[in-house]
Amino acid sequence: MRIDVGQHMRMEQRMKLSPRMIQSMEILQLSTLALEERIDQELEGNPLLELKEVRPNENTPTENTQNDGENLDESPMVVADAANATGEESAQDFQRLAEMTEQYGETWDQNNFSSAESYTPRRFDGERDAKMDAMANTACRGASLTEQLLDQWRFVEVKPTVHRAGEHLIEFIDDDGYLRVDTDQILRQAPPEITRAELEAAIPIIQRKLEPPGIGARSLQECLLLQIDAIADEDGEDDQLHIARRLVTDHLKDIEMNRLPRIAKQAGITVDEVKQGMARLRRLDPRPGRRLAPERPQPIIPDVIVEFDPVHDCYVAALARGRQPSLRISPQYRELSQDRGQDRDTRQYLAKNMNNARWLIDAIRQRNSTLLRVVNVVLDAQRDFFDHGPEHLKPLPMIQVADQLSIHVGTVSRAVSEKYIQTPRGIYPLRMFFSGGTESSDGEEMSWAAVQAKLKQIIDDEDTQKPFSDDQLVEQLKAQGIEIARRTVAKYRQQMNIPPARRRRQY
Repeated sequence: MRIDVGQHMRMEQRMKLSPRMIQSMEILQLSTLALEERIDQELEGNPLLELKEVRPNENTPTENTQNDGENLDESPMVVADAANATGEESAQDFQRLAEMTEQYGETWDQNNFSSAESYTPRRFDGERDAKMDAMANTACRGASLTEQLLDQWRFVEVKPTVHRAGEHLIEFIDDDGYLRVDTDQILRQAPPEITRAELEAAIPIIQRKLEPPGIGARSLQECLLLQIDAIADEDGEDDQLHIARRLVTDHLKDIEMNRLPRIAKQAGITVDEVKQGMARLRRLDPRPGRRLAPERPQPIIPDVIVEFDPVHDCYVAALARGRQPSLRISPQYRELSQDRGQDRDTRQYLAKNMNNARWLIDAIRQRNSTLLRVVNVVLDAQRDFFDHGPEHLKPLPMIQVADQLSIHVGTVSRAVSEKYIQTPRGIYPLRMFFSGGTESSDGEEMSWAAVQAKLKQIIDDEDTQKPFSDDQLVEQLKAQGIEIARRTVAKYRQQMNIPPARRRRQY
């Protein structure tokens, strides 16, 4: 084997993305909440970048302006609680601090907030401080499920060893209220003084003593039975509750598959009695832990708002301006960067941060412009959707929009990524308007989302005692001019969380 070292020349073309282009692509695909977080990070790291405060009596500018770096305000974006680092406002901050000291006394100066008395003002001589009111009215973080269960467990009278074992067990109860971890694993992670017998003794006590009923169950069946036992202990066990207990104990799988006649035959009762028992089961909570610590849904902030203009008979789109702050370069630092008397390191530092601030402002401006252009194309292409509803959604490939706007298809994909649009018909993900589709028998183009909407409408209108099978759903769609395969119907039904015909049937 021979190894040679030599020099060679070759010509080739490579496409490299500049840092500015990479930043623009990153900003373009950010949602409103993610963009707010990115702006906060840039404000913390770049002293030349600041928020522009718009006074309540000032009119919000409607056009972008840029005059050789003298005005780099992101005009389309409305300010929310801006704070400029000007000398005048700094003096106002010190004045506000002096007023707080006079109002709240020595406890404010000493930062002593150990008691409630520290927050009691000595006197009130003027307007309340808005920031202090906001801090006082901010909702505190709710206690977690584990914290609430431990608070209850402290009042349960048991042996100290069992009490320690119970505290350890509660840490393994999940957000739904279940103890799904195996006892062996819990024992391996327990302190040395806790034994298996103590853990096993603590489990039934947790299940009986802690609220709500069902906490600490190791399966759905055990969870429902614990709740039935709690109802029986409080109100007594009637016929319906007795049937519900039998259903959970012996026929839970049949209930899931909606096999009511089979349950009635095996249990020796009528179908009506089975339905009464199931009605009692519907009052139980399969996830009792959520009653103490409910899930908080993630907020959806629309990026674009669409409204109907009756004068011109068209839909008009505008950026949601309520949450995006207006950015600018600090005037003080801009003047300082033009001072030739500064040393070289200072000038380089200012120049670097000046360029970063300009790039960010330009990237946000370009993001808003591109997003609005894409939405305007959607409004023209999907007019039937806005007029008549989801069943009239048409296919709209991204490449078609990219060709129409003379941009890359990847730019369109980034522009609609994780974005939401508020319309007179509700809030929808912007990507929903970009999909393929099919053609009906009368030549009308329909998107796959429109096909799903028609499928859901057929299922909603079916006879609940004789629901359509997937094959029958195919025939129903074919009667409306839509021909798709049965497996496609099953896939769409599953995507919409619609059970099969056997489970949709009502007896």
